[in-house]
Amino acid sequence: MHNPPHPGEVLKVLCLAPLNLTVTEAARALGVSRKTLSGIVNGRAGISPEMAVRLSMAFNTSAESWLNQQLQYDLWHAERIRKRLRVTKLYAA
Repeated sequence: MHNPPHPGEVLKVLCLAPLNLTVTEAARALGVSRKTLSGIVNGRAGISPEMAVRLSMAFNTSAESWLNQQLQYDLWHAERIRKRLRVTKLYAA
C-alpha cells in the first residue's frame, strides 16, 4: 500500500477546485460549519459517515467511496507504527 492522500485533499482538488468553490460556499451547501469543512480539507479532521453522505449528495458520488478513502488513509498511518505496538498474540498456531 502506498501513502494515500487525505480525503480532504481529494475533496479540495477533485470537487471544490473544478467548481471554483470556496470552503465557505461548500460548507454552506453541505449544511456544515466552515470550521468543520476546513478541518477536513486541511487534513486536520476525518470524514465521518454523516459527512460521507453529505458529500455523496452534493457531488453525486457514493458515501462508500469517501469512507473508503478515509479508511485507507487511517489504515496506512496505523500500519506505519505496527512495529512499535506491543501486542500479545491470542490465536493458536
